[in-house]
Amino acid sequence: MTTFTWLAAAGVIIIVALAAYAYMLWKKVLAREAEQRAVAADRNQRLEGDIIILANSLLEGQLPLIEGSIRIKVLLDNYYGPRRADLDVTVFERIYDATVHIPTHQGWKDLGKAERQLHEQQMETLERDHREEIFSAAKNISRGLGK
Repeated sequence: MTTFTWLAAAGVIIIVALAAYAYMLWKKVLAREAEQRAVAADRNQRLEGDIIILANSLLEGQLPLIEGSIRIKVLLDNYYGPRRADLDVTVFERIYDATVHIPTHQGWKDLGKAERQLHEQQMETLERDHREEIFSAAKNISRGLGK
C-alpha cells in the first residue's frame, strides 16, 4: 500500500468517527429538547391548575378580588401554554397595574394609618368598578385556559 492509500484510509476513518460523534451529540440535543418540552408542558399544566383554583376561589369569595386578580395575573404571565381565543384577562392586568405601587408585607405594615386608608379606598374603588368584569373573567378561566 502506498502512503496515499494509508492517508486516504485514515481520513475516511476520521470522517466516520467524527460523523458518529456528531450523530451522538445530535441525539443528545434532541433528547434534551424533548425533556425541556416535557418540563415546560408539566409546568404549564401545573400553572393552569393553580390559575383555575385561584379563579374558583375568587368566585366563591374565598379570596379577595384585588389579591386574587394580582395572583392570577402573575401566574398568567408565567403560563406559556395554549390559550383559548375567547379568554380575555385584561381586567387582571388593569388591576395589577393600578395596585403595583401599593406596598406589600412589611412595607404595608410600615405605612401610616392615613396612607393605608388611602390605599384601601383605592382598592375598594377598583373592586367596585371592576367586580363584574373580574367575576366574568374568573368564570371564563374556570372553564380552562387551553383550547
